[in-house]
Amino acid sequence: MALIVQALEDSKFELRDGDILAIASKVVSLSQGRLVSLDSIKPSKRSRILAKRHGLEPEFVELVLRESDEIYGGVYRALYTLKDDILTANAGIDHKNVPARTAVLWPKNPERAAAKVQRGIFDLVGVRVGVSIIDSRIAPLRAGTIGVTLGAVGFELVRDCRGKRDLYGKPLLITKLAVADDIACAAHLVMGEVAERIPVAVVRGIPPSTKAQRAETMIMPPELCLFLGVFKPTKALIGSKRKRIT
Repeated sequence: MALIVQALEDSKFELRDGDILAIASKVVSLSQGRLVSLDSIKPSKRSRILAKRHGLEPEFVELVLRESDEIYGGVYRALYTLKDDILTANAGIDHKNVPARTAVLWPKNPERAAAKVQRGIFDLVGVRVGVSIIDSRIAPLRAGTIGVTLGAVGFELVRDCRGKRDLYGKPLLITKLAVADDIACAAHLVMGEVAERIPVAVVRGIPPSTKAQRAETMIMPPELCLFLGVFKPTKALIGSKRKRIT
């Protein structure tokens, strides 16, 4: 937290109540010691088969298998997985911007990490901010990565538009606005994917709300999810740690 505050002060940027700090998940993961040497991983036979099929390192695939809740299949250099109730490539495991032959895992309990940062910022500068731990993911049939929120506190994460009326007076039936993920996308655009070295972005101007929500609010039950309602896990690839999404 002190490093974030110092960087903001060096930039002559003053935080305000209601600002939202978007923090790259990799920074949080590294602070938690979630960096893994691939040389320490012994790949299984299954990992070797999948690695050969999808052009990946066997040790990396072994990590993906260990971290995934389900695996739905894959393409060149990527397995499509369910991790912590989020559909993402390679269980969120990345080897960009880390030393060779290492990989970084998603942080543990990102909501708790966000809350810790929020408390630390208030203790240091007396400002009440929202905090979002973000990463990138892909969207079906869209080229390129977009932002996604892994855990957040201090602001409305999902705005429920059901029951509100459109321009013609018709009530909305299923629409919700993914506020947290929209913020993650905006921050991700600034933070980049290569060597920009921008681990934190400040988002300002989000309409205030008294509806601070838990991260679980962002999760869609599988029986209501368009993707999970259509696509099924490949039996040969299904993970062993499948968790029930509530």
